[in-house]
Amino acid sequence: MEFTNVTLHIENRVAYITVDVAPANTVSSATLSGLEAAFSQVQNDAEAKVVVVTGAGRFFVAGADIKEFTGAFDDTEKAEQMARYGQKVFDAIENFPKPVIAAINGAALGGGLELAMACHMRFAAENALLGLPELKLGLIPGFGGTQRLARLTGKAKALELIMSSEFINGKEAERIGLVNRAFALEVLMEEVRKFAEALASDKSAVSMRAALEAVTYGLTEGQKSGMNREAELFGQLFATADMKEGVNAFIEKRQAEFQDK
Repeated sequence: MEFTNVTLHIENRVAYITVDVAPANTVSSATLSGLEAAFSQVQNDAEAKVVVVTGAGRFFVAGADIKEFTGAFDDTEKAEQMARYGQKVFDAIENFPKPVIAAINGAALGGGLELAMACHMRFAAENALLGLPELKLGLIPGFGGTQRLARLTGKAKALELIMSSEFINGKEAERIGLVNRAFALEVLMEEVRKFAEALASDKSAVSMRAALEAVTYGLTEGQKSGMNREAELFGQLFATADMKEGVNAFIEKRQAEFQDK
């Protein structure tokens, strides 16, 4: 399936959403619209249990479409609306009820890194470049980058990366906690595929959704509220068919066959 600047295909219960805008997969309003539509499609498709976001060609997403910025010169309201739309789309990804994995196969800069950070997990090529260079344009990250980077790396490292506008590679991004794992480029997509398919085949969609909600809720609402929500979700899972199947499979020493119910 094709959306504006984005393609989608589903294989072995994994949905692959690919940003495809030659030559560098820039984030424009059209790309944001395409991402929004693709994720909406996947959310309503019971076949897809896990999502992988990547870029076509040698880029992940190289940044925002700077040409669009010129249309907002001296129009602070239009510029703010631009930022709020990007935040809306990326917030929806962060709060998506199915696991979302970014496969960073090339440069993830500016809006591209903000997209990757909105995903629940990030796997990167060792030689991929990651960074937020907005200060070189007299701007700041506007699609959630100032908030998500600080939560992932800590305040001091986030400010260093934002203030310096420097790029780091995938190996350094793994070291500082910005990405989960870094792999040689030639094996990246295979490693992502194996990880995503393992989640899709071995885990209940119901419990994965609850885990995503619990973690995200606690980060946004605070630990005390998060603990309360965790207990509520834990209790709710006891009424699911998948929980009963998982416990029985453990007792019977066999592989669980979840029905995602």
